[in-house]
Amino acid sequence: MEDCIFCQIASGKADAEVVYQDEKVVAFKDINPSAPVHILVIPREHIPSLNELESEHRELIGHMALVMKDLAQQFNISESGYRIVNNCGSDGGQIVYHLHFHLLGGKALGGRLVQNQ
Repeated sequence: MEDCIFCQIASGKADAEVVYQDEKVVAFKDINPSAPVHILVIPREHIPSLNELESEHRELIGHMALVMKDLAQQFNISESGYRIVNNCGSDGGQIVYHLHFHLLGGKALGGRLVQNQ
């Protein structure tokens, strides 16, 4: 997708501070960080959101989870704690329609995202 900024980053056509990449995923620092550590992890394949995942993507999602765990260790937030966020759809806060996860940490993030009723 030529007009997708994350596809451009994944292909090297747009600049980003890449902290990890392999044949399946790219991880880079968010340009507007919400925490001291704020890394976006994206698949190289253009998948618009979680809603478009198919059974063929099981291995990819598992791989992305392991990459995020390794990045949390690399950026020294695995012991103190971190948050992984995915925004899906406009009401969920998704702005870029290329599947991505936010890895956030490096400070007390506080609050619950969902309160028990």
